Amino acid sequence: RFSLLLLNLEEYYFEQHTANHIINKDCKDERKFRGSLKICSKSIIFEPDDNIQPIIKIPLRDCISIKAPEDNEANNPFTRNTHGGISVVCNQVFLIKERNVIAPYKTVRGRAEHLFQLDVAGKVGDVVQTLHQLYRASCLDKMGDQAAMITAILQSRLARTSFDKNRFQSISETLHMECKAEMVTPLVTNPGHVCVSDANLYFQPLNGYPKPVVQITLQNVRRIYKRRHGLMPLGLEVFCTENDLCSDIYLKFYSCQDRDEVYRLIAKYIENHIAEHTAESYVLQWQRGHISNYQYLLHLNNLADRSCNDLSQYPVFPWIIADYSSSVLDLTKPETFRDLSKPVGALNKERLDRLVTRYQEMPEPKFMYGSHYSSPGYVLFYLVRVAPEYMLCLQNGKFDHADRMFNSIAETWKNCLDGATDFKELIPEFYENDSSFLVNSLKLDLGKRQGGKMVEDVELPPWASGPDDFLQKSQEALESPYVSEHLHEWIDIIFGYKQKGSEAVAAHNVFHPLTYEGGVDLNSILDPNEKVALLTQILEFGQTPKQLFTTPHPQRKIQKLKSLSQTSSNSISITESPVSPNEESFEDLTEESITLAWNNIAKLKLDKQYKIHKEAITGIAVTCNGSSVFTTSQDSTLKMFSKDSKTIQRSVSFSNMALSSCIILPGDTTVITSSWDNHIYFYSIAFGRQQDVLLGHDDAVSKICWRDGHLFSASWDSTVKVWHCPGETLSNKKHHFELLAQLEHDVSVNAINLNAANTILASGTKEGTISVWDITTATMLHQTECLNMLFVVVVSFVCFLLFTDSRHLLSAGEDCCFKVIDVQTGMVVSSVTTEEPQRCFKWDGNTILSGSQSGELLIWDLLGGKVTERIKGHTGAVTSMWMNEQCNSVITGGEDKQIMFWKLQY
Repeated sequence: RFSLLLLNLEEYYFEQHTANHIINKDCKDERKFRGSLKICSKSIIFEPDDNIQPIIKIPLRDCISIKAPEDNEANNPFTRNTHGGISVVCNQVFLIKERNVIAPYKTVRGRAEHLFQLDVAGKVGDVVQTLHQLYRASCLDKMGDQAAMITAILQSRLARTSFDKNRFQSISETLHMECKAEMVTPLVTNPGHVCVSDANLYFQPLNGYPKPVVQITLQNVRRIYKRRHGLMPLGLEVFCTENDLCSDIYLKFYSCQDRDEVYRLIAKYIENHIAEHTAESYVLQWQRGHISNYQYLLHLNNLADRSCNDLSQYPVFPWIIADYSSSVLDLTKPETFRDLSKPVGALNKERLDRLVTRYQEMPEPKFMYGSHYSSPGYVLFYLVRVAPEYMLCLQNGKFDHADRMFNSIAETWKNCLDGATDFKELIPEFYENDSSFLVNSLKLDLGKRQGGKMVEDVELPPWASGPDDFLQKSQEALESPYVSEHLHEWIDIIFGYKQKGSEAVAAHNVFHPLTYEGGVDLNSILDPNEKVALLTQILEFGQTPKQLFTTPHPQRKIQKLKSLSQTSSNSISITESPVSPNEESFEDLTEESITLAWNNIAKLKLDKQYKIHKEAITGIAVTCNGSSVFTTSQDSTLKMFSKDSKTIQRSVSFSNMALSSCIILPGDTTVITSSWDNHIYFYSIAFGRQQDVLLGHDDAVSKICWRDGHLFSASWDSTVKVWHCPGETLSNKKHHFELLAQLEHDVSVNAINLNAANTILASGTKEGTISVWDITTATMLHQTECLNMLFVVVVSFVCFLLFTDSRHLLSAGEDCCFKVIDVQTGMVVSSVTTEEPQRCFKWDGNTILSGSQSGELLIWDLLGGKVTERIKGHTGAVTSMWMNEQCNSVITGGEDKQIMFWKLQY
């Protein structure tokens, strides 16, 4: 029946002794109860073996005397045997769990003596000495002084003990590290010793509770997070599951160095472990629908230091539904949902107006809300029916007033809308499968409301037939299209760029400064009493999550799913577009064949290879019928290779400078090449000669693109230029090129690419900056610093860009990293580290086919962040790659001067 929740907040349980509790000693009605005596830092607790009897808790501050019987009295044969006894005289005791019922503590006031007779009489002296020390600490006037003295006693005990190596699972285990720490559970911590071996993580509690040792096999660990505990970077949480809400162990260390070393030792056992999990590693998975809204919010909470073991930083979830009165919940109506772009405090305009007026009149530091949206009290408000002992621990042995309990979903929502100080959000349990927190299955006496009604189960809205149905509909609402398309707005408020600063003020999202990470530096506060008071205030008030995003969060777009019925698919196509059913089927087949190709991309086999240049190949272009392959090289030549005759049919040199890329214009009559001599050359295939030349830049032209009569050229002169070519480009006459736009950069531009709609251009520079431009207005939408600034030595291939759609952009460069950028916001939504630079690539949004520095072709699972296949290729770096429209044929060029033809072999 004993648990650490019987202790006060910030109290430690030190040791226990088997003993008898003797009542009314030397009287006719003397009674003796066998049980366990617990010595705690602020109290003495006796747990009787008989469950009918109450647990007795004696606060040390209420003690009058604590002593062992005098020696001469103990040796007196005429007195009753009190050998091994400890006498405690006190003014007040608490009786807990009488008849084994969880209920508010009973307080018994008045002077009384309690005699505890230890089984091991020889320990009496030590126990009495310990109790005297702890009694002196509890009598100190200031909380800071009390905490300091208790900490000194605790550290002295830890220093006198060490981890018991006999607890190792195997005699062959090797010890890597041992240190002192505390195991954290909600509201309480338990001190002891941490030990990391080559196979296991161990925690041995100083008091042996709840068991002598906690052991976790390192190979079972799936996730680890560094935590901020009590505003200090001392926590570490270990999960042996991928998606569970609760961890396997949460440890709080006494030094940041110990925490970081244990993290390092555990991390190396995690397969494909990323040194620090980042929010960006989940954004793309969420956008693509690979993880649900619930899973994504869970990951964000984890990354923002929210933990089920820390009630001051419990995971926070949003109110989603705003309709708690209808008999049917209609998830197709926007008015069914809460406005996710506003914090709870801003949902009611009248209340918000009052709060804003007060905020404007308030002296610094200003805040709009006097309470937080997540705090220990709010968490236990929701969970009191399944965690009553936590509520009793938090509220000094009492439940809240019956009318302030969690009585009704609708009432709670209304109070959050209208209440002057109620701005709370929800907890994950509202979107899970266990409805026990809504039901008083423990038959707790939670009090009687003003109308005389007892507090029982939570009253549900009319649209819910029961607790399970309520959770099911809440889950459906959370995963609904409306919420999927608006959840990013709530993320901006809780975890994102509207959490702090001017954006927070504009969003009416300003809380007390102490609730924010970095709002106070505890190390700078020298007065221990001030520090304890401040820490207590912050932990009780609640804490704002760690800020994860500083730019607007990308939106999740729900893909319109095709009908499973072929006939309905065709009928839709007929009504929506003028194509015939057969044409629609052909498009579907093309899409299916592309999907099939990418699903089998690992079966890419080398078909033929030819050495056709004298230097590295820089560009590949293929005619529509696939018969002719044009290549450019650093040897300054453009070559036309016949796939059928397997021979070079033409070799053209425009200057003695390297050519950097080539493209074939629609119609297969003209090839355009870019050169390091600052020129762009137009070569007529039909006439077999140079057709035109454009002196487009003041330095080498690095990359060119062509779309709809517009030429886009990137250069080392730090510009991207957009040109218009009037008339028929495939004719033999010279043209006047009109410069439509010039996009300025700070440094050399190495790569450009366009989205499918020809509205957005992305450019990558030698210093790793990726800029996204609106072509229609020639304005920059945003910039992303992608690459490590240490890697700018060789600037010929810093990043390559490719769009799969208008939403995501992939880059690669010398920082050995693939990064996916959300085009709408500029946020890096996924990042995959590579062993070496990847020189070129193709991708379908999920899988990447890349050419590496070493010459291999690599196939990547982007969302999994790992290589799934390695294909031996060139003897030098793969410098260029072409893929056909069906994605089943690939041509690569390399530093080894060869072109290689690859085919998919199903």
